[in-house]
Amino acid sequence: MRGCRMTRRDQGDGGERTRAATEARTNPVGEASAGKPPWKALWVLALGLAMIVLDSSIVNVSIPAIINAIHITMTEAQWVTALYSIVLAALLLPAGRLGDMVGRKRMLQVGTVIFILGSLLAATSSSGSWLLMARVVQGIGGSLVMPSTLSSVSATFRGKYRATAFGVWGAVMSGAAAVGPFLGGLFTSTIGWRWIFLVNLPLGLVVILASMAFVPETKSSPAGSADRFGLLRDWEGILLSALGSAFVVFALIEGQTYGWVRPASTLVLGPLVWSDSAPVSPVPICLVLGLVLLVGFALVELRRKRQDRIVVLDVSMFTIGTFGWGNLTAAIINAGQFAVIFILPLYMINARGLSPLQAGSVLGIMALGSVVSGGLARLVSARLGAGGTVQLGLGMEILGVAASVLFMRDSMPLWTMLVTLVIYGTGLGFASAQLTSLVLSGVPVAQSGQASATQSTIRQWGTALGAAVSGSVLSAAVGMVMPAHLEAIPGLPTGVAQGLTQSVRSSAGNVISSMRMQGTKGQLGVLGPQVTEALTRGFTQGAQLSMAFAGVLLLVGLVASIKVRQAARKAGADRV
Repeated sequence: MRGCRMTRRDQGDGGERTRAATEARTNPVGEASAGKPPWKALWVLALGLAMIVLDSSIVNVSIPAIINAIHITMTEAQWVTALYSIVLAALLLPAGRLGDMVGRKRMLQVGTVIFILGSLLAATSSSGSWLLMARVVQGIGGSLVMPSTLSSVSATFRGKYRATAFGVWGAVMSGAAAVGPFLGGLFTSTIGWRWIFLVNLPLGLVVILASMAFVPETKSSPAGSADRFGLLRDWEGILLSALGSAFVVFALIEGQTYGWVRPASTLVLGPLVWSDSAPVSPVPICLVLGLVLLVGFALVELRRKRQDRIVVLDVSMFTIGTFGWGNLTAAIINAGQFAVIFILPLYMINARGLSPLQAGSVLGIMALGSVVSGGLARLVSARLGAGGTVQLGLGMEILGVAASVLFMRDSMPLWTMLVTLVIYGTGLGFASAQLTSLVLSGVPVAQSGQASATQSTIRQWGTALGAAVSGSVLSAAVGMVMPAHLEAIPGLPTGVAQGLTQSVRSSAGNVISSMRMQGTKGQLGVLGPQVTEALTRGFTQGAQLSMAFAGVLLLVGLVASIKVRQAARKAGADRV
């Protein structure tokens, strides 16, 4: 009570220092007791998380249908998928800190309302500019929802139930990302592409109504809520973190599109035009600028922390071994996992000739394995420890990727891929569930919002890195192996072979599906089937090399996880 009286009495920076000090030593309001855990709340939080993660992967397979329906340009189509991720990554840190201060349940509900509004705007879009505006609104809503789900789990589950709760959260996150392409293909093939956005309306309403009944409100402390707008005093931190994250994620996502050094295409963003004849691409400039802004953000937060002032992110949390090493590991693993999700649908659709719906169904097997193993992670952790469970999961992921590389051949039946995806998905559930638990294991509950937002932000960076690396590696691999397959076709001019190779690289293999449908009636005539077969073999080989690179990323993550386990054992947090 003394801390609360001081907070109400003090004003200005002195009061801000008192509030920050009080937050650091006060238990969060609404923290769960040692009684029965709120399982109903967990499933509400999981549904909110699934809704946000799903929207980052459900759109991709529907882009061709959207282009045809509302006649957007290819540049606008690229921004439809990128803008959501950029806005989400930019606002996660301030949104998570805001949830700590004013209430995580409240942020969940407000964010869901905003997300529903953005989804409705997207579903009713009749132009590219309208759709892009809707994606910005969705990103704002998603940035409020995502950290509030994880920080609420961290604040409300204690003891032996904590690992299970984190397991469900991690399994839902990885499963929703995997099932997104399936639902996107299903809706686009049946009831129409607008339902990839409309589906969020009933989901969001369930989250809002159920959260009122089942989700307890948690925040840092009564003192922390006395000044709900105190976070705005760290406007430098908010601005630097948002702009830095946005520039970094843009550079990583769009490096393949606009060129890593030299411009590959013209960037058009409203009135801003960066010509493809410019001496340098916007990508390296944005990447360097983003990193500089993030360094500036860290320096500003350290200065404010020394002055006992409210901060967006307590940078000193990275000195916690499990938090620092865990976030680095999570970024690397996310990069590898996204590379797998990026490459497999392209291989199945373009090389194996599956429809988007069929490819999504195959990937759904992976999501199923992830959800099941995520739920079982606590039982495995009781025997192996949390760090051992992460390493077991990563080992299974690497095994699944290695087997997929071997089975990515036309001569192999499709069911063999299903087996490898079950192995991979099971490992994904084990690794994601327990890694989330380990990252937050040493963080004070009062800081769970900013810690959760930091983890989510770094996962977004890892995803963006995976998008950048996988696209570039696939393009380079195809360019390296494709010419040899085309040169083996008698009578095919060299210039045509070069053009075909470039077409496959720029379209990520989509041109193969078109040529397969044309048969001998295309421009190549009787050579069409032979060329298609050669392109398929070349693209398959390129996809194998890209998958192998994704496996290397996961292997690096496995090595990094050793440091996480060592830090957890040192802190006594390996048995969670």
